[in-house]
Amino acid sequence: MSSSAEPNPYTIRPEGADPAEPVTGLREIEIELAKRWPENKIEPSLDRIRALMDILGEPQRAYPTIHITGTNGKTSTARMIEQLLNTFELRTGRYTSPHVESVTERISLDGRPISEDRFAETYRDIEPYIRMVDEQQPVALSFFEVLTGMAYAAFADAPVDVAVIEVGMGGSWDATNVIDAAVSVITPISLDHTDKLGSTTGEIAVEKSGIIKPGALAVVAQQPLDAAQTILKRAVEVDATVAREGMEFGVLHREVAVGGQLLTLRGLGGAEYEDVFIPLHGEHQAHNAALALAAVEGFFGVGAARQGQLDVDKVRQAFAGVSSPGRLEVVRRSPTILLDAAHNPEGARVTAAAVSEAFGFTRLIGVIGTSGDKDVTGVLEAFEPILAEVVVTQNSTHRAMAVDSLAAQAVEVFGEDRVVVEPRLDDAIDAAVTLAEEEGDLGGAGVLVTGSVITVGEARLLLGKK
Repeated sequence: MSSSAEPNPYTIRPEGADPAEPVTGLREIEIELAKRWPENKIEPSLDRIRALMDILGEPQRAYPTIHITGTNGKTSTARMIEQLLNTFELRTGRYTSPHVESVTERISLDGRPISEDRFAETYRDIEPYIRMVDEQQPVALSFFEVLTGMAYAAFADAPVDVAVIEVGMGGSWDATNVIDAAVSVITPISLDHTDKLGSTTGEIAVEKSGIIKPGALAVVAQQPLDAAQTILKRAVEVDATVAREGMEFGVLHREVAVGGQLLTLRGLGGAEYEDVFIPLHGEHQAHNAALALAAVEGFFGVGAARQGQLDVDKVRQAFAGVSSPGRLEVVRRSPTILLDAAHNPEGARVTAAAVSEAFGFTRLIGVIGTSGDKDVTGVLEAFEPILAEVVVTQNSTHRAMAVDSLAAQAVEVFGEDRVVVEPRLDDAIDAAVTLAEEEGDLGGAGVLVTGSVITVGEARLLLGKK
């Protein structure tokens, strides 16, 4: 595609480049996108993304979708749903955020991030239309809105049989919410982004439940009472069917196994799926698996149009192949180094419980770098019982909490003797490894890097994890 439109005022091009030439490399595109409104700055309007979809010919309507919202567990659940659909020989597109290492991770085809070349090609294809929308709207398209447009266009171009779409924030006003998903999934709701979504789980659920479409199926995790009531109210208003964890589906049994856990799940059709192994740690991942299975069953009509169950062997095969980078991921041994993207108190609590259940650490050191707009004290308090000491640090983004401020909060929670300050993440990891080894029991020593998806992504790069 080509256009004679004026150059995008938000474009930053390499020094000496011809302004008439399109942006080509991934890094140049990232720089250009970074000049737009960031993901944590939102305006409650779908006008811009709808305008982009209209001018692109409504690519998001070229395939059926499964839409996922909630506070924690969205990406892991999306990856499980994708794996199940792939195993049943459907071509999938998956859109998730934020990314751990590369922005290309956000747009995946058949379980793999699109290539840098394809990412750049997709951007170049729709860039003229992005400019048109920018010129027509009072506010230019945001970073997340552009990426959402790219994902929907890439999935239509592929083409995919089904897309698995994770919201960026909230639901009703999220840029992804221009789809008519046959199945909506709501993972557990807790307090996060309270300045934008509401100060109670019930208020937050108002925004989250906005992804439930008329006549569709809503697959809902166990929720706080006020959130559950809000979700059910929305479902009644739009005549949607609700499948509730613990009622219509759920986890019947789980036990810790080597490298993960073994589950028995009950599906929407009432049938049981026994001996389902998932190579992920923590009770929360078992519940994510139940959500994912119910969503895929609902997509195929199990529990509504027909009873019964999906092919059990294929379900087992799918779950056995699931991965979720940066979610209690082991990246080193002797001492063990874990990465986990917990960034709010509830996420930290489930991570702490999972670490205690799955790992027999005699000495665990935390490396924590958080964003400044989070409930940092709540995160620190959740981790305090399992950490012998904590090394506070900061990641490289502008949203990172300054290390001195983080240290002050950590001292309040851990006490001065248990807090070490290392402004650079690489130094912080080295310091934590040294502290973990001090007891001389490498088999029982560990390091947990956590506090932010960005911190975990940068640690992954430093530790050479592919």
